[in-house]
Amino acid sequence: MSKDESSALPIKLLHDRLLVQQEGGEGERQSRGGIVIPATAQVGRRLAWAEVVAVGPNVRTIELGDRVLFEPEDRGEVELQGRPYVLLRERDVHAVASARVREDSTGLYL
Repeated sequence: MSKDESSALPIKLLHDRLLVQQEGGEGERQSRGGIVIPATAQVGRRLAWAEVVAVGPNVRTIELGDRVLFEPEDRGEVELQGRPYVLLRERDVHAVASARVREDSTGLYL
């Protein structure tokens, strides 16, 4: 989703909330070795990556377009304009992947 599309979403986030679009899906996935892993296979708790499409006014360390790592069990799902999104709090994000994150950066504790 481009930044133009995300700015047109009919929603204003409050406080430290993030709206993200989860990558891939929850269907079957493939290992690096080419083995197909069915969606029903449980391998313990698996974290998920998503792209940030909207941020609330009190979000301090995450920006639009960042990729964030979060626990899929702790999410609130919402559908906007026919697309599924996940609503998170900034403190529920485990990691941020962004070109602006420096290698020597330690981040903030929330």
